[in-house]
Amino acid sequence: MTTSTTSESSAAAPLLDLQGLVVAVRRRRRLWCSVALLGLLVGAAMAVVLLPPPTAATKVLVAHQEDQPNDTGTLIRTDVELLGTTRIAERALRILKSPEKPEDFMREYQGTGLTNNLLQIEVTGDSEAEAVARAGALAEAFVADHVKRMREAAKAEAKALLDQRDRMRNELAEVNKAIGDRSPGNDPKASASIESLFARRAELNARITDFAQRAEDARVGTPQLVAGTQIVDAPRPVRHSLPKAAVTNAGIGLLLGLALGLAVAAVGAVVADRPVLRREIAANLGASVIAELRRLPRRPMWPWRLRRTRAARERLTTTLARTVRGSTEPVSLLELGCARSTSVIALNVARALAAEGPVVVVDGLPGPQLAHSRQKPGDPAVVSGERAAAVPQEVRRLGVGSVAPGTAWTDLRYLGSRTVLVVRAGHGSATWLHTVARQLADQRIAVVGVVLIDPDPRDRTDGTLWDGLHIALRGHSEHLTRQNGGGTSHAVQAVGEGQLRTERPTWAVRVPDTDQEAR
Repeated sequence: MTTSTTSESSAAAPLLDLQGLVVAVRRRRRLWCSVALLGLLVGAAMAVVLLPPPTAATKVLVAHQEDQPNDTGTLIRTDVELLGTTRIAERALRILKSPEKPEDFMREYQGTGLTNNLLQIEVTGDSEAEAVARAGALAEAFVADHVKRMREAAKAEAKALLDQRDRMRNELAEVNKAIGDRSPGNDPKASASIESLFARRAELNARITDFAQRAEDARVGTPQLVAGTQIVDAPRPVRHSLPKAAVTNAGIGLLLGLALGLAVAAVGAVVADRPVLRREIAANLGASVIAELRRLPRRPMWPWRLRRTRAARERLTTTLARTVRGSTEPVSLLELGCARSTSVIALNVARALAAEGPVVVVDGLPGPQLAHSRQKPGDPAVVSGERAAAVPQEVRRLGVGSVAPGTAWTDLRYLGSRTVLVVRAGHGSATWLHTVARQLADQRIAVVGVVLIDPDPRDRTDGTLWDGLHIALRGHSEHLTRQNGGGTSHAVQAVGEGQLRTERPTWAVRVPDTDQEAR
């Protein structure tokens, strides 16, 4: 025995059910797997279609006068930017004797600073030989420009130092002349002036020597910088591995496609709001899940899976046949998103009941799934809804209909006053499930339970409602129906947005009605 509990308010419901979201995304694995596979194929195709042009590379050792051990790469970055100037490009084109414009040539090469003094140059061309020639010319042009700049800088520095030295020499000559014009006497002031001139002469001699040495060092340092700037790695073609590029691009495309597919599946699941869990479907329909069945496969299955599917179908047929047999009112099967599976289930139940007496299947489906089904000799007759009135009262009727959008709700009661909903998981939205429950309640059609088609195999939620009309219908509604003379056992009232309210006892006893529940 279980106690009756009040349903939780909608405000207490979580904003996002992660378990339902994960299940919904997993059920859409065909979508994100297809997008991932498409990304893989597109990535591999791009590696084949977008082949890189022939490329050659060379490395240049660049010596700088301002080299410091703690340099952060500023000098080599400056060299990279200088490489991308029209002056270097024009010099290289002159070496190649090419009429190409420097602006166009600059788009076909790039420089990369590998270390503080090592520059790598990559050039593309129409062929490997042309790329190698371009790389060599560009490296030579850069080295020549760098050497020219170093020499000009050294000459400018030496000239400035020598000019300063010459000015000091002129000043020294004036000091020497002043010393020669003055003779030491007994005047203390004259003696002090001569001493200051001698001190100034000594200072000028020292500075002249220093400037001369610095000018000489500037001249001597330039050959070292010139010799240090050279091509250390001759131009050579860059080999591209097509299999490696294809595998790399395919892997990137696979990851991007998988991420995009998962994102689309997740967003679609949240926006569509299609319940897939047992508890969600049961709560939205207001009826418990009494049985489950895998969707009919469209391709051959493995033998062990086929045996399990047949066993599950036989248990479902036994359960529904017992339900129909024990009911004093006509029972119908109403499908939502699984007309083909419902047709097969209805024929199997009708065959099971045919051993006890005549049975007629009333076809209320909008499509030809049941009317054009392959029937075996001796199978129960299938009649349309228009001919159902001509069926004798002593013949048991099993109605088959649909609760999909566009259903004529007033015709459903003619199929049966009690019904079993056959619902495919993830097909109907939560709003439509509420609509189905409300419409069936308005038509006073009691829902015996829900048969879930194509459930998620990892769903561990409970699809049983313990505290409402559902248990009464599944358990002891037949007993109450007999007591009430075959009338409706409960007054069902639709309130709010598809929520069902029933007058029910505080204590409810759940009686297993199927073999699966008994186990």
